[in-house]
Amino acid sequence: MRRWYQHGSVKKSRDGRYWLGQWRENDEQGIRRQRTRILGKLNKMSKGKALEMMAEIIRDVNARRGQPTGKLIDKAAPLSVGGFVDKVYLPFYERKWKQSTASTNRERIELHIVGAIGKRAFSSIEREDLQAFLDSKSTLSFSIVDHLRWDLRQLFAMAVAEGLIERNPAELLFTPKSCPRPVRRVMSIDEVILATSILSLRERVVVKLAILAGMRPGEIFALRRGDIGDGEISVDRRVYRGAIDTPKTDRSVRKIAVSAGLMVDLRLWLESSPGADGQAWLFPSEKLASPIWKDTMFYKCIKPVLAKASLGWVNFHVMRRTHSSLMRELGVDPKVVADQQGHTVDVNMNVYTATSMTLKAGAVEALESAMRGNRSSAVN
Repeated sequence: MRRWYQHGSVKKSRDGRYWLGQWRENDEQGIRRQRTRILGKLNKMSKGKALEMMAEIIRDVNARRGQPTGKLIDKAAPLSVGGFVDKVYLPFYERKWKQSTASTNRERIELHIVGAIGKRAFSSIEREDLQAFLDSKSTLSFSIVDHLRWDLRQLFAMAVAEGLIERNPAELLFTPKSCPRPVRRVMSIDEVILATSILSLRERVVVKLAILAGMRPGEIFALRRGDIGDGEISVDRRVYRGAIDTPKTDRSVRKIAVSAGLMVDLRLWLESSPGADGQAWLFPSEKLASPIWKDTMFYKCIKPVLAKASLGWVNFHVMRRTHSSLMRELGVDPKVVADQQGHTVDVNMNVYTATSMTLKAGAVEALESAMRGNRSSAVN
């Protein structure tokens, strides 16, 4: 059974006076029903604030779904894969996942896995069935199919733990090598200089926070004015689809260093932007009550300008990889870069850092030079 993709929605009432929040949840009999709640008056509440309230409601609904509601698995008539996902797997793991992770994982699992094998019993599924399923997805990106492989391993491991099957047929699955891998581009120093020279002050500060400071976009747009210190920024929150949340990981709660040039731009923006209170948003929406949405600023204010300079391929992922890659070219300690970006050294080196041709050429030239030196010594 395909489960409601739970984001909830916000809309205006018919008379145009109120913001209404709508979502679905099970009633006392376990029947899925639509719920509606008045969130506030249009003339007293921005849509951003209404979306924040909706996010809190959805968070509570998901938490309640994760609470035990009695015996869910009848060993005599076990759940299908889809029923197990809906009643056991997702309610359990959604208590662990952050909202952004839960939304992405839920959509992927329901669309691909439940859509393909949701009606089948666990006992009827063999390893070859699952590998054939992954093979059939080989036109999708490597990242999506690799995540599906991980989903299957975890799903069937939980079925083993619940006693539905004796072994995990997903344990040895592999991601098809024919899956297209993304081309992870990074910006050169000259491209960074060009991008920051053609953007207006607000957008320039955002791009510099991503490239020079290595911040995630959710962290950038969740900044308050009071988070800006003298040469440093405190990161202890992020925003996702209008909802304020804690940072992605424990390592993400940190103080980051800010370069002198970026501090100059930050001070100019603080002086010219609305709001003086330390709790005011650094990049507020039009009505100042909430942060501006990332996509709103990027697609309306940043991307069109970059596109005119042949930099339309640049996005926030590219900016974050650019920070790691340029830092490596400058010989910065990978641990310093990882701490600045708020993740581990392994993630920094294997996910975000790309090696330039200049570094590769320098490395092979150094090797050949060493060989020549040793050959000369051997001859003498």
